[in-house]
Amino acid sequence: MDRALRFRQEEFCFFTPRSVFCCNAIFYLREFVSCPICKKRRAERFCPAKAEKICAVCCGTEREVTIDCPPDCVYLLAAHRYEDRHPRELSPDTPLFDVRLTPDLVRIQAPFLSAIAFTIAKYCAGQPSVTDPDVLAALQSLAESYRTLAAGLVYEHPPVAPIQRGLYDALSTFLSETKQSPQQSPLGHPKNSEIFQLLVFLYRMGLLRANRRPRSRRLIEFLRGQFPGAQELKREESRIILP
Repeated sequence: MDRALRFRQEEFCFFTPRSVFCCNAIFYLREFVSCPICKKRRAERFCPAKAEKICAVCCGTEREVTIDCPPDCVYLLAAHRYEDRHPRELSPDTPLFDVRLTPDLVRIQAPFLSAIAFTIAKYCAGQPSVTDPDVLAALQSLAESYRTLAAGLVYEHPPVAPIQRGLYDALSTFLSETKQSPQQSPLGHPKNSEIFQLLVFLYRMGLLRANRRPRSRRLIEFLRGQFPGAQELKREESRIILP
């Protein structure tokens, strides 16, 4: 009786710890899925751009850098809200920083400024690959071109990248057409010096809106949001894919 009891106790002690260990190991392997980017940390955040989970660190460091984030990603929106609480300032070495804007020019030319912004948003709606750096490059180049026009010279400064050159050309065409038929345009047409300042204003505003990440579209989404009823700017269906 006692011998049989001792055997059962030994058998229980021998198998139970090993069984528990094996069960725990299997559970751990099933739950731990490594991040597909770093291959190290646990994948715990669902990334709609990659349609799989990634780790929080890679989400933060690769967001809008190597990951082409959709604008309605919850983690992207949270990051943008954080950025809004920490506004940036322009440094003295910023291009066109030395330009002084005429007081009240933006208010007086608000309809024309809005038309320029709409032209940018419309071009971006037709070119989903456009990013904030592309918009800023086109604005800077066009502003430099109008600086020379305001001085009585004709010397363009178009960007080299095709997507940036496309936006540059779209804005140039809009400004030229309005200039050629000012009587038919409800916007009128500012002087070249005023257009230069309006472009500088948009460029500076864009620098403050953008977060300097290579795939950021904060500025583009802001411009789109200024024209909520425009069918030309209607966004495609959400890219969020639930896990």
